[in-house]
Amino acid sequence: MILLDGKETAATIRAEIREEVDGLGGKYGRKPGLAVVLVGEDPASQVYVRNKERACTDCGIESIPHRLDSASQHELEGLIQELNRDVNVDGILVQLPLPEGLDSQKILDLIDPDKDVDGFHPVNVGKMSLGLPGFKPCTPAGVINLLKRYDLDPACKKAVVIGRSNIVGKPLAMMLSQSGPCANATVTLCHSRTQDLKAECLEADFVFAAIGKPNFVTADMVKEGAVVVDVGINRTDEGLAGDCDFESLKDKVHAMTPVPGGVGPMTIAQLMVNTLEAFKMHVGA
Repeated sequence: MILLDGKETAATIRAEIREEVDGLGGKYGRKPGLAVVLVGEDPASQVYVRNKERACTDCGIESIPHRLDSASQHELEGLIQELNRDVNVDGILVQLPLPEGLDSQKILDLIDPDKDVDGFHPVNVGKMSLGLPGFKPCTPAGVINLLKRYDLDPACKKAVVIGRSNIVGKPLAMMLSQSGPCANATVTLCHSRTQDLKAECLEADFVFAAIGKPNFVTADMVKEGAVVVDVGINRTDEGLAGDCDFESLKDKVHAMTPVPGGVGPMTIAQLMVNTLEAFKMHVGA
């Protein structure tokens, strides 16, 4: 089995970004800037934000933190509008989930689409659906990048995506089915209402699990030689677990991501890629 090492691949991507940023920073007089907005004290969100800030440091990207103990909808909207106007801010990331009482979608809709490095703004979602250039959500884009790095091309293959979230499942299905590199797959998007999910998975050459249920995908659901990408990360009594039962699958599949160390690091690496692209767009590089 080929272990799709997202941690090692992400480190390579960060090094590539750092080299490019060092060259561009001297030419344009500033580094790319990523503003990260965190509201409240959610422990998981604080960990995610620290990981993103460390990645910025590795890449030579300036991290511009905005940590708020609390904020009203009006105050948060004002901050987003201020960041939209700041010429030193190339990317804006609002760490989700926001505390109860705040309208997340309204906040995301306020972000300038050219600074929407998370790829959640309706404008960028629309561009992605049409196959136009724009920022793509970091997790599915990171998955595609990981497949590229390992020369695993889903073209002309059958792919099953389990999970229809707006952040992972839907955009991943769109990206896999479009024309272009590491795409051109025949995609089935499965979810909680899919009849005979096992039968759908057994026909797939590529299985992407993003359903949020620990060890849900087992060896009897996947055909011999399939490529399995586990997007899930679940906290259990035994520790972190993916959506796929790694132990039962590892001797049957051709390639698979581990949890942790698979898709997670690629998500953050893709955020850095998007931030660099935003910077280049803003400075005309």
